[in-house]
Amino acid sequence: MERISKKMTGKKDRPIKVLQFGEGNFLRGFVDYMIDIANEKGMFDGDIVLVKPIEFGSLDRFHEQDCQYTVSLRGIVEGKATVLNRVITSVADAVGANEEYEKYASYAKLDTLRYIVSNTTEAGIVYDESDRLEMNPPKSFPGKLAKFLYERYKHFDGALDKGLVMLPVELIDDNGIHLKECVLKQAENWRLEEGFVNWLNEACVFTSTLVDRIITGYPKGEDESLWEQWGYRDELIVTGEPFALWVIESDKDISGELPLDKAMSELPGMNVIFTDNQKPYKQRKVRILNGAHTSFVLASFLAGNNIVLESMQDELICRFMKETIFNEVIPTLTLPKKDLEDFAEAVITRFNNPYVKHALLAISLNSVSKWRARCMPSFLGYIEKEGKLPEHLTFSLAALMAFYSADEMRDGALIGHRGEEEYKIMDDAAVLSFFAKNSGKDSKTFAEGFLSNTDFFGQDLTRIDGLADKIASYLDEIRAKGMRKTMEEHF
Repeated sequence: MERISKKMTGKKDRPIKVLQFGEGNFLRGFVDYMIDIANEKGMFDGDIVLVKPIEFGSLDRFHEQDCQYTVSLRGIVEGKATVLNRVITSVADAVGANEEYEKYASYAKLDTLRYIVSNTTEAGIVYDESDRLEMNPPKSFPGKLAKFLYERYKHFDGALDKGLVMLPVELIDDNGIHLKECVLKQAENWRLEEGFVNWLNEACVFTSTLVDRIITGYPKGEDESLWEQWGYRDELIVTGEPFALWVIESDKDISGELPLDKAMSELPGMNVIFTDNQKPYKQRKVRILNGAHTSFVLASFLAGNNIVLESMQDELICRFMKETIFNEVIPTLTLPKKDLEDFAEAVITRFNNPYVKHALLAISLNSVSKWRARCMPSFLGYIEKEGKLPEHLTFSLAALMAFYSADEMRDGALIGHRGEEEYKIMDDAAVLSFFAKNSGKDSKTFAEGFLSNTDFFGQDLTRIDGLADKIASYLDEIRAKGMRKTMEEHF
Protein backbone atom coordinates (compact mmCIF):
# COMPACT_ATOMS: atom_id res chain seq x y z
CA MET A 1 0.00 0.00 0.00
CA GLU A 2 1.32 3.44 -0.93
CA ARG A 3 2.47 5.67 1.91
CA ILE A 4 0.91 9.13 2.29
CA SER A 5 3.09 11.82 0.68
CA LYS A 6 3.06 15.34 -0.77
CA LYS A 7 2.40 13.86 -4.18
CA MET A 8 -0.68 12.10 -2.85
CA THR A 9 -2.06 15.08 -0.91
CA GLY A 10 -1.16 17.68 -3.53
CA LYS A 11 0.43 19.87 -0.87
CA LYS A 12 1.09 23.46 -1.89
CA ASP A 13 4.29 25.18 -0.84
CA ARG A 14 3.59 28.10 1.46
CA PRO A 15 5.84 30.58 3.28
CA ILE A 16 7.31 29.18 6.52
CA LYS A 17 5.65 31.19 9.27
CA VAL A 18 5.78 28.83 12.28
CA LEU A 19 8.67 27.09 14.00
CA GLN A 20 7.32 24.46 16.36
CA PHE A 21 9.39 23.03 19.22
CA GLY A 22 7.86 19.60 19.65
CA GLU A 23 6.72 17.04 17.10
CA GLY A 24 4.43 15.05 19.40
CA ASN A 25 0.81 14.07 19.05
CA PHE A 26 -0.71 17.01 20.92
CA LEU A 27 0.69 19.82 18.80
CA ARG A 28 0.06 17.92 15.58
CA GLY A 29 -3.55 17.21 16.55
CA PHE A 30 -4.21 20.68 17.96
CA VAL A 31 -2.14 23.63 16.68
CA ASP A 32 -1.17 22.16 13.31
CA TYR A 33 -4.76 21.03 12.76
CA MET A 34 -6.06 24.57 13.32
CA ILE A 35 -3.44 26.13 11.07
CA ASP A 36 -4.32 23.60 8.37
CA ILE A 37 -7.95 24.75 8.48
CA ALA A 38 -6.92 28.41 8.42
CA ASN A 39 -4.77 27.68 5.34
CA GLU A 40 -7.66 25.93 3.61
CA LYS A 41 -9.91 28.92 4.25
CA GLY A 42 -7.33 31.36 2.89
CA MET A 43 -6.88 33.10 6.25
CA PHE A 44 -3.24 32.27 7.05
CA ASP A 45 -1.17 31.02 4.09
CA GLY A 46 1.71 29.69 6.15
CA ASP A 47 3.54 26.44 6.82
CA ILE A 48 5.13 24.92 9.90
CA VAL A 49 8.57 23.45 10.49
CA LEU A 50 8.69 20.93 13.33
CA VAL A 51 11.75 20.98 15.58
CA LYS A 52 12.79 17.93 17.58
CA PRO A 53 14.35 19.75 20.55
CA ILE A 54 15.83 16.72 22.31
CA GLU A 55 18.60 14.36 21.30
CA PHE A 56 16.75 11.06 21.40
CA GLY A 57 13.97 10.05 19.01
CA SER A 58 13.80 9.91 15.23
CA LEU A 59 12.21 11.98 12.49
CA ASP A 60 12.42 9.21 9.91
CA ARG A 61 8.68 8.65 9.68
CA PHE A 62 8.13 12.37 9.08
CA HIS A 63 10.57 12.41 6.18
CA GLU A 64 9.24 9.15 4.74
CA GLN A 65 5.77 10.73 4.62
CA ASP A 66 6.88 14.26 3.59
CA CYS A 67 5.45 15.39 6.97
CA GLN A 68 1.91 14.58 5.78
CA TYR A 69 -0.39 12.79 8.21
CA THR A 70 -4.03 12.24 9.20
CA VAL A 71 -5.89 13.55 12.23
CA SER A 72 -8.96 11.50 13.17
CA LEU A 73 -11.29 13.23 15.63
CA ARG A 74 -13.84 10.92 17.23
CA GLY A 75 -16.63 11.86 19.57
CA ILE A 76 -20.10 13.39 19.92
CA VAL A 77 -20.85 16.26 17.53
CA GLU A 78 -24.30 17.88 17.69
CA GLY A 79 -25.67 14.84 19.49
CA LYS A 80 -24.30 12.17 17.15
CA ALA A 81 -21.29 9.87 17.35
CA THR A 82 -18.99 11.30 14.68
CA VAL A 83 -15.61 10.63 13.10
CA LEU A 84 -13.89 13.56 11.37
CA ASN A 85 -10.80 12.67 9.33
CA ARG A 86 -8.49 15.36 7.99
CA VAL A 87 -5.21 15.06 6.10
CA ILE A 88 -2.84 17.70 7.46
CA THR A 89 -0.73 19.52 4.87
CA SER A 90 0.37 22.48 6.98
CA VAL A 91 3.74 20.95 7.98
CA ALA A 92 6.55 21.55 5.49
CA ASP A 93 9.54 19.91 7.21
CA ALA A 94 10.95 18.44 10.41
CA VAL A 95 14.43 19.11 11.74
CA GLY A 96 16.51 17.94 14.70
CA ALA A 97 17.93 20.85 16.68
CA ASN A 98 20.88 18.73 17.78
CA GLU A 99 21.51 16.52 14.74
CA GLU A 100 20.93 19.27 12.13
CA TYR A 101 21.92 22.36 14.03
CA GLU A 102 22.92 24.50 11.04
CA LYS A 103 19.65 23.81 9.23
CA TYR A 104 17.67 24.48 12.38
CA ALA A 105 19.58 27.70 13.14
CA SER A 106 19.07 28.97 9.58
CA TYR A 107 15.37 29.47 10.27
CA ALA A 108 16.31 32.35 12.59
CA LYS A 109 17.28 34.24 9.43
CA LEU A 110 14.07 33.45 7.56
CA ASP A 111 12.23 36.63 6.65
CA THR A 112 8.76 35.02 6.68
CA LEU A 113 9.05 33.45 10.13
CA ARG A 114 6.65 34.96 12.66
CA TYR A 115 5.56 32.41 15.29
CA ILE A 116 7.23 30.06 17.75
CA VAL A 117 5.01 27.29 19.13
CA SER A 118 6.25 25.00 21.90
CA ASN A 119 5.18 22.01 23.93
CA THR A 120 8.28 20.86 25.78
CA THR A 121 6.38 19.44 28.82
CA GLU A 122 5.82 21.27 32.10
CA ALA A 123 9.52 20.80 32.93
CA GLY A 124 10.58 22.40 29.66
CA ILE A 125 10.22 26.05 30.69
CA VAL A 126 13.04 26.06 33.21
CA TYR A 127 16.10 28.31 33.35
CA ASP A 128 19.39 26.39 33.12
CA GLU A 129 22.37 28.47 34.20
CA SER A 130 24.75 25.90 32.66
CA ASP A 131 23.58 26.80 29.13
CA ARG A 132 26.18 28.72 27.12
CA LEU A 133 25.78 30.89 24.05
CA GLU A 134 28.49 28.94 22.22
CA MET A 135 26.59 25.65 22.62
CA ASN A 136 25.01 24.42 19.39
CA PRO A 137 22.34 24.26 20.66
CA PRO A 138 21.98 25.05 24.38
CA LYS A 139 20.42 22.20 26.36
CA SER A 140 17.23 23.78 27.71
CA PHE A 141 14.32 25.00 25.61
CA PRO A 142 14.58 28.59 26.98
CA GLY A 143 18.31 28.45 26.19
CA LYS A 144 17.60 27.30 22.63
CA LEU A 145 14.99 30.01 22.21
CA ALA A 146 17.23 32.75 23.65
CA LYS A 147 20.04 31.89 21.23
CA PHE A 148 17.64 31.55 18.30
CA LEU A 149 16.13 34.97 19.01
CA TYR A 150 19.56 36.52 19.47
CA GLU A 151 20.72 35.19 16.10
CA ARG A 152 17.59 36.65 14.50
CA TYR A 153 18.15 39.98 16.24
CA LYS A 154 21.70 40.16 14.90
CA HIS A 155 20.82 39.05 11.38
CA PHE A 156 18.12 41.70 10.97
CA ASP A 157 20.05 44.41 12.84
CA GLY A 158 17.40 44.67 15.52
CA ALA A 159 14.59 45.49 13.09
CA LEU A 160 11.39 45.85 15.09
CA ASP A 161 9.29 44.24 12.35
CA LYS A 162 11.29 41.01 12.62
CA GLY A 163 10.25 40.16 16.16
CA LEU A 164 8.51 36.86 16.79
CA VAL A 165 5.33 35.81 18.61
CA MET A 166 5.81 33.05 21.17
CA LEU A 167 2.88 30.65 21.68
CA PRO A 168 3.86 28.16 24.40
CA VAL A 169 1.24 25.54 25.30
CA GLU A 170 3.09 23.88 28.18
CA LEU A 171 0.66 23.14 31.02
CA ILE A 172 1.88 25.62 33.59
CA ASP A 173 0.21 28.84 34.73
CA ASP A 174 1.36 31.97 32.89
CA ASN A 175 3.56 29.89 30.59
CA GLY A 176 4.49 32.84 28.37
CA ILE A 177 5.46 35.02 31.32
CA HIS A 178 7.73 32.31 32.70
CA LEU A 179 9.25 31.63 29.28
CA LYS A 180 10.11 35.30 28.82
CA GLU A 181 11.64 35.42 32.30
CA CYS A 182 13.88 32.48 31.41
CA VAL A 183 14.95 34.05 28.11
CA LEU A 184 15.78 37.33 29.84
CA LYS A 185 17.80 35.46 32.48
CA GLN A 186 19.80 33.78 29.72
CA ALA A 187 20.44 37.14 28.09
CA GLU A 188 21.74 38.43 31.41
CA ASN A 189 23.79 35.31 32.04
CA TRP A 190 25.36 35.56 28.57
CA ARG A 191 25.89 39.33 29.00
CA LEU A 192 24.08 40.12 25.76
CA GLU A 193 23.77 43.75 24.78
CA GLU A 194 20.99 46.00 26.02
CA GLY A 195 19.71 46.41 22.48
CA PHE A 196 18.74 42.75 22.35
CA VAL A 197 16.82 43.02 25.62
CA ASN A 198 15.01 46.09 24.27
CA TRP A 199 14.20 44.15 21.06
CA LEU A 200 12.76 41.29 23.09
CA ASN A 201 10.54 43.70 24.99
CA GLU A 202 9.49 45.86 22.04
CA ALA A 203 9.48 43.59 18.99
CA CYS A 204 8.57 40.18 20.42
CA VAL A 205 5.33 39.00 21.95
CA PHE A 206 5.26 36.31 24.64
CA THR A 207 1.70 35.04 24.95
CA SER A 208 0.38 32.90 27.78
CA THR A 209 -2.02 30.22 26.62
CA LEU A 210 -4.52 27.71 27.92
CA VAL A 211 -5.19 24.61 25.84
CA ASP A 212 -7.79 21.87 26.13
CA ARG A 213 -8.24 18.84 23.90
CA ILE A 214 -7.99 15.14 24.66
CA ILE A 215 -5.49 13.64 22.24
CA THR A 216 -5.50 9.85 22.33
CA GLY A 217 -2.52 9.52 19.99
CA TYR A 218 -1.66 6.79 17.53
CA PRO A 219 -4.46 4.21 17.12
CA LYS A 220 -2.39 1.13 17.84
CA GLY A 221 -4.25 -1.98 16.77
CA GLU A 222 -6.58 0.00 14.51
CA ASP A 223 -3.99 1.40 12.11
CA GLU A 224 -4.09 -1.28 9.42
CA SER A 225 -7.89 -1.24 9.20
CA LEU A 226 -7.75 2.57 8.88
CA TRP A 227 -5.17 2.28 6.11
CA GLU A 228 -7.49 -0.10 4.25
CA GLN A 229 -10.38 2.29 4.74
CA TRP A 230 -8.42 5.33 3.56
CA GLY A 231 -6.42 3.64 0.82
CA TYR A 232 -2.98 4.75 2.04
CA ARG A 233 -0.44 3.91 4.73
CA ASP A 234 0.05 6.50 7.48
CA GLU A 235 2.34 5.83 10.45
CA LEU A 236 1.78 9.29 11.96
CA ILE A 237 -1.99 9.15 12.56
CA VAL A 238 -3.21 11.27 15.48
CA THR A 239 -6.56 10.55 17.12
CA GLY A 240 -8.40 12.85 19.49
CA GLU A 241 -11.74 14.37 20.43
CA PRO A 242 -13.60 16.98 18.34
CA PHE A 243 -13.65 19.55 21.17
CA ALA A 244 -10.79 22.06 21.31
CA LEU A 245 -10.15 25.23 23.30
CA TRP A 246 -7.18 27.58 22.86
CA VAL A 247 -7.16 30.75 24.97
CA ILE A 248 -4.35 33.13 23.98
CA GLU A 249 -3.48 35.98 26.35
CA SER A 250 -1.23 38.85 25.34
CA ASP A 251 -0.85 42.57 25.93
CA LYS A 252 -0.73 43.11 22.16
CA ASP A 253 -3.75 41.98 20.15
CA ILE A 254 -2.52 39.46 17.56
CA SER A 255 -5.94 38.17 16.46
CA GLY A 256 -5.80 40.17 13.23
CA GLU A 257 -2.66 38.45 11.97
CA LEU A 258 -3.50 35.03 13.43
CA PRO A 259 -7.25 34.70 12.74
CA LEU A 260 -7.68 31.19 14.10
CA ASP A 261 -10.80 32.27 15.98
CA LYS A 262 -12.47 33.18 12.70
CA ALA A 263 -11.21 30.02 10.98
CA MET A 264 -12.73 27.86 13.74
CA SER A 265 -15.93 29.85 14.19
CA GLU A 266 -18.17 27.58 12.10
CA LEU A 267 -16.82 24.30 13.52
CA PRO A 268 -18.80 22.85 16.48
CA GLY A 269 -16.68 22.54 19.62
CA MET A 270 -13.63 24.35 18.19
CA ASN A 271 -12.89 27.51 20.16
CA VAL A 272 -10.03 30.01 19.94
CA ILE A 273 -10.21 33.02 22.25
CA PHE A 274 -7.88 36.02 22.21
CA THR A 275 -7.87 37.96 25.48
CA ASP A 276 -5.76 40.12 27.77
CA ASN A 277 -6.76 37.96 30.77
CA GLN A 278 -6.97 34.17 30.53
CA LYS A 279 -7.53 33.62 34.26
CA PRO A 280 -11.36 33.41 34.13
CA TYR A 281 -11.07 30.77 31.39
CA LYS A 282 -8.46 28.87 33.36
CA GLN A 283 -10.72 29.02 36.40
CA ARG A 284 -13.66 27.79 34.31
CA LYS A 285 -11.72 24.81 32.97
CA VAL A 286 -10.17 23.82 36.31
CA ARG A 287 -13.35 24.23 38.37
CA ILE A 288 -15.85 22.73 35.88
CA LEU A 289 -13.94 20.16 33.81
CA ASN A 290 -11.20 19.08 36.21
CA GLY A 291 -13.34 19.76 39.27
CA ALA A 292 -16.12 17.55 37.93
CA HIS A 293 -13.66 14.71 37.42
CA THR A 294 -12.25 15.00 40.92
CA SER A 295 -15.67 15.35 42.55
CA PHE A 296 -17.27 12.21 41.12
CA VAL A 297 -14.64 9.68 40.01
CA LEU A 298 -13.78 8.23 43.44
CA ALA A 299 -17.40 7.78 44.40
CA SER A 300 -18.11 6.32 40.96
CA PHE A 301 -15.27 3.81 41.27
CA LEU A 302 -16.45 2.64 44.70
CA ALA A 303 -19.97 2.40 43.25
CA GLY A 304 -18.72 -0.13 40.72
CA ASN A 305 -17.66 1.80 37.61
CA ASN A 306 -14.23 1.73 35.96
CA ILE A 307 -14.22 4.42 33.25
CA VAL A 308 -15.75 7.87 32.78
CA LEU A 309 -18.10 6.67 30.03
CA GLU A 310 -19.58 4.03 32.35
CA SER A 311 -20.05 6.74 34.97
CA MET A 312 -22.02 8.89 32.54
CA GLN A 313 -24.21 5.92 31.66
CA ASP A 314 -24.87 5.37 35.38
CA GLU A 315 -27.95 7.49 36.13
CA LEU A 316 -27.01 8.01 39.79
CA ILE A 317 -23.44 9.14 39.11
CA CYS A 318 -24.37 11.28 36.12
CA ARG A 319 -27.04 13.08 38.13
CA PHE A 320 -24.60 13.65 40.98
CA MET A 321 -22.04 15.11 38.56
CA LYS A 322 -24.52 17.44 36.86
CA GLU A 323 -25.94 18.74 40.13
CA THR A 324 -22.41 19.38 41.40
CA ILE A 325 -21.49 21.44 38.33
CA PHE A 326 -24.70 23.41 37.81
CA ASN A 327 -25.80 23.92 41.42
CA GLU A 328 -22.52 24.24 43.33
CA VAL A 329 -19.67 25.13 40.96
CA ILE A 330 -21.14 27.49 38.34
CA PRO A 331 -22.71 29.83 40.95
CA THR A 332 -19.21 30.57 42.30
CA LEU A 333 -17.65 31.59 38.95
CA THR A 334 -17.37 35.05 37.38
CA LEU A 335 -17.86 34.54 33.62
CA PRO A 336 -21.39 35.07 32.23
CA LYS A 337 -23.73 32.27 33.30
CA LYS A 338 -24.59 31.34 29.69
CA ASP A 339 -20.89 30.89 28.84
CA LEU A 340 -20.39 28.72 31.92
CA GLU A 341 -23.45 26.58 31.20
CA ASP A 342 -22.46 26.12 27.55
CA PHE A 343 -18.98 25.04 28.65
CA ALA A 344 -20.49 22.64 31.19
CA GLU A 345 -22.72 21.08 28.53
CA ALA A 346 -19.66 20.63 26.32
CA VAL A 347 -17.86 18.94 29.23
CA ILE A 348 -20.74 16.51 29.69
CA THR A 349 -20.69 15.73 25.96
CA ARG A 350 -16.95 15.05 26.21
CA PHE A 351 -17.43 12.75 29.18
CA ASN A 352 -19.91 10.79 27.03
CA ASN A 353 -17.42 10.27 24.20
CA PRO A 354 -17.80 6.58 23.20
CA TYR A 355 -14.30 6.56 21.67
CA VAL A 356 -12.44 7.54 24.87
CA LYS A 357 -11.97 4.95 27.62
CA HIS A 358 -10.72 7.18 30.46
CA ALA A 359 -9.96 5.02 33.50
CA LEU A 360 -11.20 6.31 36.85
CA LEU A 361 -8.11 4.95 38.60
CA ALA A 362 -5.92 7.00 36.26
CA ILE A 363 -7.84 10.14 37.24
CA SER A 364 -7.59 9.18 40.93
CA LEU A 365 -3.83 9.84 41.04
CA ASN A 366 -2.93 12.53 43.64
CA SER A 367 -6.58 13.20 44.46
CA VAL A 368 -5.88 15.06 47.71
CA SER A 369 -3.92 17.86 46.03
CA LYS A 370 -6.35 17.77 43.08
CA TRP A 371 -9.34 18.28 45.40
CA ARG A 372 -7.61 21.25 47.00
CA ALA A 373 -6.82 22.88 43.62
CA ARG A 374 -9.95 21.96 41.70
CA CYS A 375 -12.81 21.59 44.20
CA MET A 376 -11.93 23.55 47.33
CA PRO A 377 -12.29 27.02 45.71
CA SER A 378 -15.86 26.12 44.62
CA PHE A 379 -16.53 24.55 48.02
CA LEU A 380 -15.42 27.65 49.93
CA GLY A 381 -17.01 30.01 47.41
CA TYR A 382 -20.37 28.28 47.80
CA ILE A 383 -20.21 28.52 51.61
CA GLU A 384 -19.35 32.22 51.38
CA LYS A 385 -22.21 32.89 48.97
CA GLU A 386 -24.93 30.61 50.34
CA GLY A 387 -23.98 30.38 54.02
CA LYS A 388 -24.25 26.59 54.09
CA LEU A 389 -22.31 23.49 53.05
CA PRO A 390 -22.55 22.41 49.40
CA GLU A 391 -24.05 18.95 49.68
CA HIS A 392 -22.39 17.33 46.67
CA LEU A 393 -18.91 18.79 47.12
CA THR A 394 -19.03 17.87 50.80
CA PHE A 395 -19.93 14.30 49.89
CA SER A 396 -17.09 14.24 47.33
CA LEU A 397 -14.65 14.87 50.18
CA ALA A 398 -16.15 11.98 52.19
CA ALA A 399 -15.92 9.78 49.06
CA LEU A 400 -12.25 10.71 48.73
CA MET A 401 -11.62 9.61 52.33
CA ALA A 402 -13.51 6.36 51.73
CA PHE A 403 -11.49 5.66 48.56
CA TYR A 404 -8.21 6.31 50.42
CA SER A 405 -9.20 4.18 53.42
CA ALA A 406 -6.53 1.46 53.59
CA ASP A 407 -3.69 0.42 55.86
CA GLU A 408 -1.53 -1.82 53.65
CA MET A 409 1.41 -0.30 51.76
CA ARG A 410 2.87 -2.21 48.83
CA ASP A 411 5.41 -0.99 46.24
CA GLY A 412 4.89 2.65 47.16
CA ALA A 413 1.08 2.52 47.00
CA LEU A 414 -1.72 2.01 49.46
CA ILE A 415 -3.82 -1.04 48.65
CA GLY A 416 -7.53 -0.33 48.76
CA HIS A 417 -10.37 -2.80 48.34
CA ARG A 418 -13.57 -2.64 46.33
CA GLY A 419 -15.28 -5.78 47.51
CA GLU A 420 -12.82 -8.57 46.82
CA GLU A 421 -10.93 -6.50 44.27
CA GLU A 422 -7.68 -4.67 45.13
CA TYR A 423 -6.79 -1.25 43.72
CA LYS A 424 -3.74 0.97 44.07
CA ILE A 425 -3.98 4.37 45.76
CA MET A 426 -1.23 6.64 44.41
CA ASP A 427 -0.32 9.93 46.07
CA ASP A 428 2.47 11.74 47.91
CA ALA A 429 4.16 9.74 50.68
CA ALA A 430 2.82 12.06 53.41
CA VAL A 431 -0.75 11.59 52.18
CA LEU A 432 -0.46 7.81 52.02
CA SER A 433 1.15 7.70 55.45
CA PHE A 434 -1.71 9.71 56.96
CA PHE A 435 -4.37 7.38 55.60
CA ALA A 436 -2.46 4.23 56.51
CA LYS A 437 -2.28 5.44 60.11
CA ASN A 438 -5.72 7.01 60.47
CA SER A 439 -8.33 5.43 58.20
CA GLY A 440 -9.02 2.63 60.69
CA LYS A 441 -10.08 5.10 63.39
CA ASP A 442 -13.68 6.03 64.14
CA SER A 443 -15.20 8.31 61.52
CA LYS A 444 -15.25 11.49 63.65
CA THR A 445 -11.58 11.19 64.67
CA PHE A 446 -10.61 10.27 61.11
CA ALA A 447 -12.52 13.23 59.64
CA GLU A 448 -11.15 15.74 62.14
CA GLY A 449 -7.59 14.56 61.58
CA PHE A 450 -7.89 14.87 57.82
CA LEU A 451 -9.75 18.18 57.68
CA SER A 452 -7.41 19.84 60.19
CA ASN A 453 -4.26 18.94 58.23
CA THR A 454 -3.05 22.30 56.95
CA ASP A 455 -0.40 20.61 54.77
CA PHE A 456 -3.23 19.08 52.76
CA PHE A 457 -5.57 22.09 52.55
CA GLY A 458 -3.55 25.17 53.44
CA GLN A 459 -6.00 25.82 56.29
CA ASP A 460 -7.90 24.03 59.04
CA LEU A 461 -11.23 22.96 57.51
CA THR A 462 -12.59 21.82 60.88
CA ARG A 463 -13.25 25.51 61.53
CA ILE A 464 -16.09 25.34 59.00
CA ASP A 465 -19.24 24.87 61.07
CA GLY A 466 -20.69 21.38 60.79
CA LEU A 467 -18.23 20.05 58.21
CA ALA A 468 -16.44 17.45 60.34
CA ASP A 469 -19.75 16.08 61.65
CA LYS A 470 -21.21 15.89 58.13
CA ILE A 471 -18.15 14.11 56.73
CA ALA A 472 -18.15 11.67 59.67
CA SER A 473 -21.85 10.94 59.13
CA TYR A 474 -21.29 10.21 55.43
CA LEU A 475 -18.31 7.97 56.27
CA ASP A 476 -20.36 5.97 58.77
CA GLU A 477 -23.01 5.39 56.12
CA ILE A 478 -20.51 4.43 53.43
CA ARG A 479 -18.83 1.98 55.80
CA ALA A 480 -22.15 0.43 56.80
CA LYS A 481 -24.09 0.43 53.52
CA GLY A 482 -21.52 0.88 50.75
CA MET A 483 -21.06 3.77 48.34
CA ARG A 484 -23.95 3.12 45.95
CA LYS A 485 -26.60 2.62 48.63
CA THR A 486 -25.45 5.74 50.48
CA MET A 487 -25.60 7.85 47.32
CA GLU A 488 -29.01 6.48 46.38
CA GLU A 489 -30.39 7.57 49.75
CA HIS A 490 -28.94 11.10 49.51
CA PHE A 491 -28.84 11.97 45.79
